[in-house]
Amino acid sequence: KAEAGYYSVKLDNNIQAELTTTTRVGFHKYIFPKNEEARIVLQLDHRDKTLESNLKAINNKTIEGFRRSEAWAKDQHIYFVIEFSEAFEEEGTIGTGNEKGIIGPLFSCFSFGKLNNNPLYIKIGVSNVSIEGARKNLKEELPHWDFEKVKSDAKALWNKELSKIEITSTDKNRLTIFYTALYHTMIQPNVAMDVDGMYRGRDNKIYKAEGFTYYSVFSLWDTFRATHPLYTLIDKKRTSDFINTFLAQYEQGGRLPVWELASNETDCMIGYHSVSVIADAMIKGIKGFDYEKAFEASKHSAMLDHLGLDAYKKNGFISMDDEHESVSKTVEYAYDDWCIAQMAKLLNKKSDCDYFMKRSQSWKNMFDTETGFMRAKKNGGWLSPFDPREVNNNYTEGNSWQYSFFVPHDVQGLIEMMGGSLKFEQKLDELFSTSNKTTGREQVDITGLVGQYAHGNEPSHHMAYLYNYVNKPIKTQERVTQLLNEFYKNSPDGLIGNEDCGQMSAWYVLSSMGIYPVCPGKNTYDVGKCIWSNVKINLENGSTIELNPTSKLLNETTVQLIKSPNNTSALSDYKTKNIIPVPIIYANSKMFTDSLLVNIQSNNKQNKIMLSINNTEFKEYVKPFYIYQSSAVSAYTLSNDDKSTTVKASFYKKPNNWNIQLISKYNAQYTAGGNEGLIDGIRGETSWRKGEWQGYQYQNFECIIDLKKETTINYFSSGYLQDTRSWILMPTKVEYYTSSDNINFQLVATVNNTIDAKNYDVIIRNFEAKFANSVKAKYIKVKAYNFGTLPEWHQGAGDQAFIFIDEIELK
Repeated sequence: KAEAGYYSVKLDNNIQAELTTTTRVGFHKYIFPKNEEARIVLQLDHRDKTLESNLKAINNKTIEGFRRSEAWAKDQHIYFVIEFSEAFEEEGTIGTGNEKGIIGPLFSCFSFGKLNNNPLYIKIGVSNVSIEGARKNLKEELPHWDFEKVKSDAKALWNKELSKIEITSTDKNRLTIFYTALYHTMIQPNVAMDVDGMYRGRDNKIYKAEGFTYYSVFSLWDTFRATHPLYTLIDKKRTSDFINTFLAQYEQGGRLPVWELASNETDCMIGYHSVSVIADAMIKGIKGFDYEKAFEASKHSAMLDHLGLDAYKKNGFISMDDEHESVSKTVEYAYDDWCIAQMAKLLNKKSDCDYFMKRSQSWKNMFDTETGFMRAKKNGGWLSPFDPREVNNNYTEGNSWQYSFFVPHDVQGLIEMMGGSLKFEQKLDELFSTSNKTTGREQVDITGLVGQYAHGNEPSHHMAYLYNYVNKPIKTQERVTQLLNEFYKNSPDGLIGNEDCGQMSAWYVLSSMGIYPVCPGKNTYDVGKCIWSNVKINLENGSTIELNPTSKLLNETTVQLIKSPNNTSALSDYKTKNIIPVPIIYANSKMFTDSLLVNIQSNNKQNKIMLSINNTEFKEYVKPFYIYQSSAVSAYTLSNDDKSTTVKASFYKKPNNWNIQLISKYNAQYTAGGNEGLIDGIRGETSWRKGEWQGYQYQNFECIIDLKKETTINYFSSGYLQDTRSWILMPTKVEYYTSSDNINFQLVATVNNTIDAKNYDVIIRNFEAKFANSVKAKYIKVKAYNFGTLPEWHQGAGDQAFIFIDEIELK
């Protein structure tokens, strides 16, 4: 049985377990079978990797300890004080350490004898700071043993929170779905400070929160879209607390959080979407945090040089040569930059507003007007071949269909780029009606497909509302109603995708009320269709907002539910001129044998293209041209007195005339540019997602190289990459063979692997064989043996490892 603030279960061994809680103290109740011994096990090595632990008995009713562990967050600290309602008769402790040699108990068992159906109660005070903090939390929040009172208090607290939105409906099933969804939006972020305000900061030091509550668990890539805009309606105080937490983490960790957990930055997703939450709060006039400090932190996080930002700032886009997930990062950075520009506008910072508004148009450099999709760029041109359904490393948990509509801050600009309102509407229609099959990599997050719209993952969540922007609100209402009805059920599997800290549910809460924020940072909500007889939103200031299907508020395509602050900004009507997208450099490949034809195009044929080859003076490009040597090509678009940023491409003449025959078949996601990629003289880097490595799974690697003539060889080498977290492991061994006729091969060298599979560093190693006495051959065979099945210690245990290879060399 599960309720808000309470859980109970009858265990297989007939023990009745009940759980309830205060903010910082867990309260357990166990009833053991009458004639059986009551025992409680404390397991400190459960789930993630324990780095350090300690446990001691204070008396026969109290124990205390701590655990430091590593998982998603690299350094998690939990301190605890545990009180039992009954004295334990004996204690057994097991555990002398772990693979890092840190000593500490990992497993303890406490025996209480036969309790004759009397409940055993356990109070567990926790803290991220110290045992003393856990003790204070326990003493302050739960000084008694009244389980039913704590359960009742938890229920009352949840009822208070959930009554912030009152729904009128006769459909009890839908009401359950709604309030379950609203409950889900309130599970995270979590209070992460002690009752005295002490908390563990991003730098692992201890601080005291002054005037705000410190929180943890910010799944911002997910929650900036709807969850935080929901909070701006019903949780203004918490919104300011969240932002004050962001600013504390900025001061302690050097940047705003991206995906924070237990005061650790996990960097598991993309963008710097804290700025969306901040801008949305500022535009809606939410107070309680320092606007100037918030702008400083936002600007700082946007001006760093990591995660593709250096290329983005310099070139106006990210190429797959620069960084993986390049399309998604470019368009999401562009939105975040628009958010920063809104802050600058509010604070009268004209130069900052201009700079970030210009950057916010960077999405235009990723939009291919010929196909009508956001496409990855490689070496100055579009990555080919192109399939908008393909899930690959150029997109974050999605494909081009699911990212080609992500311009929430400039929908009108996207409509124009797609060819106008009619073509935009047709493209939306196609999004929902095309085949729901994806190609490329399997991605478990892509669920809830209606055509290529994926409701089970966040990048799609705003798309049904885009019909409003071409004056077709009825289509928005039809699609939203379909999604509400089909993808949210009153059942254990009632969500079509990953909840992601409340985002899936926030979409339901807002959409069922008839509103949704397509662009957080604007003081409007887009209108869909209210499915309730009446909605009453109780605001913190005592006022209310009422919505229903015939509400005057919902007769337009957008509504304003929160008043903007009195805008005295001199920049209130300020706009910046549009950027000019970069030209596209077309060539058949990056590498060539004799000559290569290069063609350059602009998406606007009225613009001039300026060209430079090998750093010569820029001259007007007239027509396609050939290059015969390795060359660097640079180009930009010129329109009147304005120009685009410069796009660059490098082309390499192949350093040999060899041919290669691949016996094994590479994964279509990891091609290194095709067969010749292994002998083109271009070496892959540690960032394998850029596409310069060939990847092989479920097989060994084998190839034959035709040297075209008998050649004297003193040295063999082939390069391999290991990234254990990504299933990529060194081959167990590499063999080199020679032949004169491509039929009879002789083994001339075996190189065994010496890199530990448990080494989680990203490593490149050449498997080299050197000969004092040279060998002669016309054909070379290289065979690398796959690691095979991933072992139990690996997160992908049971699956098969990859071999990643690039560049075979002979001397």
